[in-house]
Amino acid sequence: MEKILKVHRVNDYARYISAPELHPLVSVIHYDELAHCRHSLNNYDVYGMFIGDETLEELTYGLTTYDLHRHALMCVAPGQIGGKADTGEEIHTKGWALLFDPELLHGTDVERRMSSYTYFSYNTNEALLMTDVQRQTIVTLLEDIRGELTPLPSLADQTETDEHTHRILVHRIGLILEYVARFYEAQLSTSSKTNADLLTRFEDLLKQYYGKGLQREHGLPTVRYCAQELFLSPNYFGDLIRQLTGDTATNIIRHFIMQRAKELLISNAQITNVADQLGFDYPQHFTRQFKKHFGLTPTDFLKSRQ
Repeated sequence: MEKILKVHRVNDYARYISAPELHPLVSVIHYDELAHCRHSLNNYDVYGMFIGDETLEELTYGLTTYDLHRHALMCVAPGQIGGKADTGEEIHTKGWALLFDPELLHGTDVERRMSSYTYFSYNTNEALLMTDVQRQTIVTLLEDIRGELTPLPSLADQTETDEHTHRILVHRIGLILEYVARFYEAQLSTSSKTNADLLTRFEDLLKQYYGKGLQREHGLPTVRYCAQELFLSPNYFGDLIRQLTGDTATNIIRHFIMQRAKELLISNAQITNVADQLGFDYPQHFTRQFKKHFGLTPTDFLKSRQ
């Protein structure tokens, strides 16, 4: 069984690769400066953002392995596993890492925005591929953060500036998160053009779901199921669909199901049978969803057609 490094605190990782430990809640690592470094397969309790400045082979995300290339930025969130198993071999790699503890963000606007940064749940093969200019924007902020983490001359000085330092750290991390969101939006826009057939494949997948009778065993189709079948992470898939349509993948699935429901009702299928054929657990659930979507219950819809 592969050894997994538990990154409970940011310095657990810094210590493992002999990087400087400068703050209990934030770690900025410049891999180019490390004399000794090893691979590690990590289980994170902290947030991590990693810039690779060269080809990185066979990185693991979950149960899958990927290759990444120059200027790729990967993000991980608490509860995720990523990296490459340690074989004992010393490596020389280039790039940067930012790790920060959720505790640092507690009660801040950045903490309240974290759920909107869906890229923390993207697969490794959906990493942000940055231009030189984009990379330099992030690296400049990382250098600024590292400057704030440099130990102060005395404990008294450090105590006096703790509150200010904390605000500066949160602000600059927030800037990085926003820049990455902007850069990803541009990448998604490009990806949506190259994936122009994604909507067609999405709809075909929903048709196949019912054609194969999968609703009998699994119930209603989900975004997670569709994303997995299309070899995308749920969040990346959802963001691509939103970029293409302006709507959510969940709403598109719901619309597909409700249109199918309407067709079945028009063909004189009984309401309970329609609910069952679509994969609803209870007819009442189907009725609520139908009314929410069309503004009429299935019964009222049928009456309106008489």
